[in-house]
Amino acid sequence: MAEQRMVVLSGGLSSPSTSRMLGEMIADAAASAAGGRGLDVGYEVIELRPLASEIARSMVAGFASGEVQNVLERVRAADALVVVSPVFTASISGLLKSLIDLMDPQSIVGKPVLLAATGGSVRHSLVIDYAMRPIFAYLKAAILPTGVFAAPADWGAGDGDAAGEPLSERVRRAGLDIAHALAGAAEVRGGVDHGASGQQNAREETASFAELLAGVNGNRLASGADGGS
Repeated sequence: MAEQRMVVLSGGLSSPSTSRMLGEMIADAAASAAGGRGLDVGYEVIELRPLASEIARSMVAGFASGEVQNVLERVRAADALVVVSPVFTASISGLLKSLIDLMDPQSIVGKPVLLAATGGSVRHSLVIDYAMRPIFAYLKAAILPTGVFAAPADWGAGDGDAAGEPLSERVRRAGLDIAHALAGAAEVRGGVDHGASGQQNAREETASFAELLAGVNGNRLASGADGGS
């Protein structure tokens, strides 16, 4: 069976980065859980911090180029994503959001995505549900049920969130979610692969605003030519 690939996107700005650490923990748990199902799963971590200047230039230019385009292609080719961001002002890092803004809106349709975040307090944990999920729902990704948030206390020996659940258990559960999604994708590929056709249908069915407006204006002109006053 061919190897399936995960990409971990880390929007952390520090070095070393707790966002990267959390992403690697989740990817390791997913690879281990997938191995227990007989799947060969590998992963790579992409840190956005070294690409900050190039991401900013791409945003100003209005298109991605160079290494940023390479990152976007690796994201498109991945079988699953783990997206991790530090919390800034009740939202995700601007660096991560800028990269997402450069994505082709169809590039992660139906792709399993595990969301995670790091912050200075457990009070920031709702960022996953209120800031991250809406973005990836808009992009039509297959958002996995478990979100993982890690605060400073979680990295200690007596780690635990507000509900008393250790970080290690949340990471394990997230890994199982990813493994389950990858196993399902492998079964689909073993039969009929609807993934590519599904993305193509999404492209064909999604008209741009300009196309919709042109259609409305065309209908109005035709109505006027047929005798409208």
